[in-house]
Amino acid sequence: MQRFISGIMSLSILMSGCATTNDENFSRLGLIKKRDSLICGVSGKIPGFSFLESDGSLQGLDVDICKAFAAAFLGDSKKVEYRPLTAAERFTAIRTGEIDLLSRNTTFNLSRDATGGNGLTFAPVIFHDGQGLMVKKSSGIKSIKQLSNKAICVGSGTTTEQNINDAFEALLLPYTPIKYQDLNQVVAGYLQGRCTAMTSDRSQLAAARSGFKNPKNHIILSDILSKEPLAPASNGEDQKLSDAMRWVVYSLIFAEELGISKSNINQKLQFAKNNPQMKPLRRFLGVEGGLGEKIGLANDFVVKVISSTGNYGEIYNRHLGPNSKVPISRGFNRLYKNGGLFISPPFN
Repeated sequence: MQRFISGIMSLSILMSGCATTNDENFSRLGLIKKRDSLICGVSGKIPGFSFLESDGSLQGLDVDICKAFAAAFLGDSKKVEYRPLTAAERFTAIRTGEIDLLSRNTTFNLSRDATGGNGLTFAPVIFHDGQGLMVKKSSGIKSIKQLSNKAICVGSGTTTEQNINDAFEALLLPYTPIKYQDLNQVVAGYLQGRCTAMTSDRSQLAAARSGFKNPKNHIILSDILSKEPLAPASNGEDQKLSDAMRWVVYSLIFAEELGISKSNINQKLQFAKNNPQMKPLRRFLGVEGGLGEKIGLANDFVVKVISSTGNYGEIYNRHLGPNSKVPISRGFNRLYKNGGLFISPPFN
């Protein structure tokens, strides 16, 4: 059952979760298994990625990534507790052990990955994004250069804040940043007219606009201010957990490459079992090779993941596809063989 958790976890659990050894008994992965639930940090406020629906459930790409991790680690995608976090809270929550891992539209960059920075370890990218700007159509603004001397709403303590400053400095354009703690506040400030434009990842701008009373009255400018590879993250000192996360994400990508989906996974598994010559498929689905054991998971973890969430393409289409509430062209998020950036290393 999906549920939000609140309060402070016990000191003993926090200390256990922050152990640096790679022995599974003392790693975060071991703690997750003993607890029999995964604590996943999300936003909860971004349609298409993680958003609290009217029925009380969380839905979105980031949420399904949490479910995939739970399916792989615990054999059950429902064993997830979600903690909603602001951008300012997310890294502290990892360092203190309040969450096991983060699946919250977070940009993978050097300073966050480095030991001397936030000390995180990132899983593979799950969404390639770029920062943009949204303005009211009635403003007549068509490009960033027309925002000279204008106020811009932005989330504080994010790469978004740094990127907008870098972009305006490079163009020698003065502007006034209006800073807020989370995306909802940024959106409110923009709609209330406190700024001429709001800036965020283009995916977040599209998600925010989908909830406006008159979405067509707002346009996302063509200017792309940055690369924003969004990826799940965990404590950089825990190799066991980071290895497991990495290969769960790759399993979603590789399953799509192979055409293995939620609807045909059982058929593919039976085919692998009945055909001993199909070595790559048998290794991938855990029939032979013992690959799951090498990363602290069940050998059939891929089967559990795909049975629960489907492959990456299915997750994307469910939440961001053309028939979703937040349609975003797949673009760079297509498989490599279709002109995108998604590719998985071999499972062997």
